[in-house]
Amino acid sequence: MAHILKFVYATILVLFLFFVATKVDGAVHKECKTDVDCRQIWFVTKCINHECQPIL
Repeated sequence: MAHILKFVYATILVLFLFFVATKVDGAVHKECKTDVDCRQIWFVTKCINHECQPIL
């Protein structure tokens, strides 16, 4: 019984991580018109040549 419960728990965890990873907007080079259009979560991005570019 414990093995089945661990398997179900691990399956749910892996599926959750998979769905989170596929829903993330990984495109840093998103189209933009101004710097406000670029999302800034972990790093600063600016609109350069109508694309969001990370500023290091």
